[in-house]
Amino acid sequence: MFPNRATGFTRTRQSVAFDGNTRHSVQCGGGRQKYRQTYYMMNWFQPNLILGSVQDITLELLQKHGLRSLLLDVDCTLKRYRATEIPPESMRWIETLKNAGIGFCILSNGLEHRIRPIAEQIGIPFVAPAMKPSSFGCRTAIKTMGFDPKSTAMVGDQVFADILAGKFAKIFTILVTPIHPEEERWYTRIKRPLEKWVLSKRR
Repeated sequence: MFPNRATGFTRTRQSVAFDGNTRHSVQCGGGRQKYRQTYYMMNWFQPNLILGSVQDITLELLQKHGLRSLLLDVDCTLKRYRATEIPPESMRWIETLKNAGIGFCILSNGLEHRIRPIAEQIGIPFVAPAMKPSSFGCRTAIKTMGFDPKSTAMVGDQVFADILAGKFAKIFTILVTPIHPEEERWYTRIKRPLEKWVLSKRR
């Protein structure tokens, strides 16, 4: 079964409650308080792991972090933006982890008619459009697939879409280097410099 918004998922207005990191009361004025406020805000944009590609996500790495399920972005994460098929190296990576018992679900902001063929090609359920950075897609996939949120990670190449979606859903996040980002849409490319600046603040 390939879950999607057209078959049973209803779009609802969601409110997001921030976790303990952002509940700290910070008074106006005072350098230390302002620094703490900025630090906690920046944490929302910081992934748990930064890797070169999805192929760097090995079974050993997943076991180290107690992860059993992965929510995968597609464009510039698994394949080039304009490609219509998943490359062999990504296919081998998916099959290796699937055979080891790792669960998968595709999470893409692309429209269903474009994502369905890709998902069917690799035999992975999907949620599309996932409305990232909203937590809608993550929560939908986790509930539909029966994944444990504590052992699920969001994997993608965009800080302001994939990583934020995972943060709002309160799950582990993994950022990978985008595949040929020069092929992306202009509204994605203009965010890349800001992403680099945000990641430069990583501790």
